Amino acid sequence: MLKLNKLSKRMIVLLAAVSALGPVGMQILLPALPVIKETFAVSNDVAQLTLSLSMLAIAVGTLFYGPLSDKYGRKPIMLIGIVITLLGSLICYVADSIFLLILGRFIQAFGGAVGLVLARAIVRDVYGPEEAARVIATLVMVMVVLPMMSPALGGELMQLYGFESVFIVIAVASAIAFVFLFFQLPETLAKPVPFEGLKSTFITFKTLFASRAFCGYAFCVTFVSVVFFSFISAAPEIMVSVLNRPPTEYGYYFILIPVGFMSGNYFARHFGASISIDRMIELGASIGVAGITLAILLQFFRLETPFALFLPIALAVFGNGITLPNAQAAAINEFPQFAGTASGLTGFLQMAVSAIAAQFVALIFNGTVYPLLGLMLVASLISLAVFRWGVLNLRKAAV
Repeated sequence: MLKLNKLSKRMIVLLAAVSALGPVGMQILLPALPVIKETFAVSNDVAQLTLSLSMLAIAVGTLFYGPLSDKYGRKPIMLIGIVITLLGSLICYVADSIFLLILGRFIQAFGGAVGLVLARAIVRDVYGPEEAARVIATLVMVMVVLPMMSPALGGELMQLYGFESVFIVIAVASAIAFVFLFFQLPETLAKPVPFEGLKSTFITFKTLFASRAFCGYAFCVTFVSVVFFSFISAAPEIMVSVLNRPPTEYGYYFILIPVGFMSGNYFARHFGASISIDRMIELGASIGVAGITLAILLQFFRLETPFALFLPIALAVFGNGITLPNAQAAAINEFPQFAGTASGLTGFLQMAVSAIAAQFVALIFNGTVYPLLGLMLVASLISLAVFRWGVLNLRKAAV
């Protein structure tokens, strides 16, 4: 078993790409949601299940992969997850009913969750807390930016070859990732943690939840993610039915969002050595609140254009780019001996709550942007409040 002192840049890029595989598979289909609704003659909330149940599948997957990797090693579990992603993509490609498409999407996303969990755990195996935060910032940047850019690719593929073509792209990417990881990924788990069944796993979860600091970081990650996933779930329909734009145009306006996130992520990496993790998280969460508030004000003054919606959300996502990598690293660092499980539990909370929010947005949609922006503002305020409760107030009380 090889224990690295440092990961090569090539390996970090590879891990980042694998961590993005699940989210890319989930979001590349976004421009096609209105088309899927028409193709299968289903309602908007049923078509939305191809997204929200994918998010739920990622949430469920994160619970399994973390504990299994703590016992059996990072590499074999990573490879198994990628094979599941490949199989799910092929099911989606041949799906001739909405039920089979939703099932394939669930399997695809369940497999794709492996990169989200294990890439962070591998980094934590190799690096100390502060350096791990900076490396995870790189992982998160790729993990979020690639999916954010994928709707533009999905829109073009849909227009040229039909929405089914996106599943071939994910299948091919999964096959390539499997080959590279099989030959190049070393095992980084230094000491396996005995896995004694679900009871033992839930005991570990109980230990994590008993930590107020872990809860503060983990739920901060959760509700920051709700902000993002609520937006991506509702924005395609808003572009078509509220702003009267074609579905393919969504992908191009959406590019503003990864630009915002990349900028925030760059800020986190550049100032990570000089600004504390906790200060960075609070700053990013506050910027997120400000960006969503600005979006609401612009809508209130009847500036109902794509730019008036996407630019302030890009500002909010700039704050997310600062908050997410630092809060994720801090949550895992609270219990280094359970790095895989802590990463998995954080990922589960992040995706499960986001899946509920995404489906809820579809249910409360009333032909305007206000239900979406209201939910995003509430989630952003909760992320800041729970962080202050779980971490900042606790630190002050300890002084």
